[in-house]
Amino acid sequence: MLKDLLDNKKCFKLVCGAGNEDAQEVEKLVTIYSLAGCNFFDLCAKTEIVDAAKRGLERAGIKEDRYLCVSIGIDGDPHITKAVIDQGKCVKCGKCKLICPHDAIIELDKYKVKKERCIGCGQCASNCPKQAIEMISQLQDYKEVLPKIIEKGIDCIEFHAISTDEKDVMEKWLQINEYFDGMLCISLDRSELGDKKLKERVSKMLSIRKPYTTIIQADGIAMSGSNDEFGTTLQAVATAQLFQNAKMPAYIMMSGGTNTKSIELASSCDVHPHCLAVGSYARKIVKEYLQDDNLLDKPDKLSKAAEIAKSLVDTVMKEK
Repeated sequence: MLKDLLDNKKCFKLVCGAGNEDAQEVEKLVTIYSLAGCNFFDLCAKTEIVDAAKRGLERAGIKEDRYLCVSIGIDGDPHITKAVIDQGKCVKCGKCKLICPHDAIIELDKYKVKKERCIGCGQCASNCPKQAIEMISQLQDYKEVLPKIIEKGIDCIEFHAISTDEKDVMEKWLQINEYFDGMLCISLDRSELGDKKLKERVSKMLSIRKPYTTIIQADGIAMSGSNDEFGTTLQAVATAQLFQNAKMPAYIMMSGGTNTKSIELASSCDVHPHCLAVGSYARKIVKEYLQDDNLLDKPDKLSKAAEIAKSLVDTVMKEK
């Protein structure tokens, strides 16, 4: 069970991307990382993406100890934003296409965003010299989305509660609890709230839950883990330390800028998370293989991708 993995601190979560709506890529990622020993997968909250993940598990031939989580967001959360290019301002310099880590921008007669591949990192918008790119929230109707997703058979729902609107956060949290009685995850970082308010919010959210039926995802800097450096993962460790010291009745998972250095740095700070979630870096090291449309029909190449992924999973689990 997922709870057993968390209790024993044997949990590694692959973040496919809360905004990653590319079913083919998700199937490849889940296949590769399931073969590599990853046991927890974070997905976009769309039925076709859950189906793709399940196909990946089937391809890997591993039916036990593999768990699926879907992520849902709130207005203001970067994970549910998509880049939109204003063609009237765009001068076709191509910087957005060059910098996009997920190959979500294509060039035809003009630059265009492939919505299904955009994960909301905002790098294109930050580096556009003409401010021609805006990040737009893709809000979800929980009443419409959650029943369909739950019916598919999932093990966890992750709520990205990165917002200053306390009322909206609690209303949506109550909705999620009404629909789903399994493991829930609260994803938070320190970008919007100070430490005191952050702890107060989580305490309030946990007050309606039984002890250790909730994961606190301590985010550093969302979607920033492309580089395998200590500095990249520093904020994730600091956020995890905040919640660990608060001694809340919940599991702690580190995410946001995480990489092979995360557990080593955490241990040196006497921080011991129950799970590590890796997204940007995990996807980056197998990107060459993901770009092959026929990867899943090439056993030798798939095996090589799984070996690379396994080096990450094994490094993290050894450190833990």
